[in-house]
Amino acid sequence: MGDVVSETEAETATRVIAGRYRLVSVIGHGSMGTVWRAYDEFLHRPVAVKEVRLPPGMPQGQADEVRERTLREARAIGVLSHPNVVTLHDIAHENGDPYVVMELVPGSSLAHLLRTHGPLDTTQAAAIADAVAAALQAAHQAGITHRDVKPANVLIATDGRIKLADFGIARNISENTLTKTGITLGSPAYIAPEVASGGEVTNNADLWSLGATLFATIEGHAPYDPEGDVIATLLEVVNGDVPQPTETGPMAKIVSGLMVKDPTSRMTLAEVRRRMYGLLPEPGTSPFTLEDITEAEKSFIPSPKQPEPEPVTDAVAQPEPEAGSTGPSLADDPGPLPFTPSSSSYPLLDEEPPPVRVRRGVPRPLVYAAAVVLFFAAAGGGFAAARYAGGKPLLPTKPTLIEQPVVQPPPSTPAGAFVVRTGDAATLRGATGGTFSIKVPPGWEMFVEERQPKNLPVSTRVHYVSPDGKYELTVERFPDFYPTRKINQFKDAVQGTWPKDAFVASDPLILSSGNKLESGQYWKYNTVDAGSLRRTTYSNLLPMTDTDLWVVSLTVPTVEEDTGKGALFDQIAPSFVLTP
Repeated sequence: MGDVVSETEAETATRVIAGRYRLVSVIGHGSMGTVWRAYDEFLHRPVAVKEVRLPPGMPQGQADEVRERTLREARAIGVLSHPNVVTLHDIAHENGDPYVVMELVPGSSLAHLLRTHGPLDTTQAAAIADAVAAALQAAHQAGITHRDVKPANVLIATDGRIKLADFGIARNISENTLTKTGITLGSPAYIAPEVASGGEVTNNADLWSLGATLFATIEGHAPYDPEGDVIATLLEVVNGDVPQPTETGPMAKIVSGLMVKDPTSRMTLAEVRRRMYGLLPEPGTSPFTLEDITEAEKSFIPSPKQPEPEPVTDAVAQPEPEAGSTGPSLADDPGPLPFTPSSSSYPLLDEEPPPVRVRRGVPRPLVYAAAVVLFFAAAGGGFAAARYAGGKPLLPTKPTLIEQPVVQPPPSTPAGAFVVRTGDAATLRGATGGTFSIKVPPGWEMFVEERQPKNLPVSTRVHYVSPDGKYELTVERFPDFYPTRKINQFKDAVQGTWPKDAFVASDPLILSSGNKLESGQYWKYNTVDAGSLRRTTYSNLLPMTDTDLWVVSLTVPTVEEDTGKGALFDQIAPSFVLTP
């Protein structure tokens, strides 16, 4: 998370965000913001609130990107519902800044637990491995790559729950890398070699980071120096030998199976969890003692001087228990609702209800029998009255079969009117000539990133993403592609980022557009990621100038590929034009 602040700083928390979340004390802070221990005054529960903190003098464009990263975490965990993932409660806005309101996990991070107690035993490490692997499985199946798995982002609650937190740089198909702001994609000591070298980030990167986290769990320290020079650490990750645990046993084999430089050769999450079966604690028990967690918690979460703020409520008289009563008493009044019921819809709350009179001496079975008779009499009378008022016979007629029309569900494809959007694929080095226009469905969000693909020149990619994150339109420009390269080299580079059994491409079709060196191509390919998420991508590869290759692509779920092509790609791709 970050450095823990002093109690003096924690005592300064007096703000209320969005009229609801009272900031109580600072849990910690890092380069991206501050995490507060807060109190939800509507639901009367503690929560965690992540606040964006911008360095003084930061340009507005970079500030917007930092705010976007905060919203990215919300989008990432908002689609996840898993016991090993920190739950998102709300997104609050105050003075234009977003605040991510999350579940507060009382306890310690794995990083602080390791600093306090040193390496964990096999049972504890197995519990960590199984929980984090389960969280990553859920994320990957939702199309999300965490990108920053490390001990500081593994939380251990006082009741033994283990949760993966901080999806702040997670990426799904709707996100970009935000490399323009200089944000490191992951922690150098836990980052995968292919990410450290600037390659494509896939779910396999999380497998390496999980292995590095488990390395620290059984060894008591990170596989690489987390306090060393960042560049030197990245070079060691890319070019050096993979560190091996000094411990022996099943957990060491898991680490060695995950920390493999070839992304496609890493142990799968399913295999990790399968190997944990015999190592996990007994069901219903936790391998962590309450003393261990609370001892680490003292250095992790400073206790506020003041108790939790209590809501201000009017005094309400509580009913006295009857004399001689041995039954349980009523719970305390929960306090007022966050809104006041309209007096026109509800009776006055302070009116005294009439006393209930109970006749004595009537046998209880006769009361029940009479109630049943009255119920059926009322039901039958109501049915007869309704039939008579509607001009229907009192006795039911012979039933007839009526064929009901089949109602087709609405298509999930976001079809509808398109709007013309403009974009700029200029590079950070100032390569101009990158403005274009293209038709895009309304409501799709735009993101821009500069990429350094392996074996290809630097490119600029403009993303347009549907609100639900299922569909992604990209316009990518390679300014220095020609005359030294051909389109087939681009296709080989794309295929090279996927395992052989996870990539299937169709034969290309020649397009009429192109430059004097070669013609354009239409290309379709299918992919399957580590979470078994199947997607189909349609691309037009367009040599638009003597130097630039442009790639217009649409990625959709494979189950909707036919609709995605006809309703989206065939409408969007022909509208792409360069603008002066």
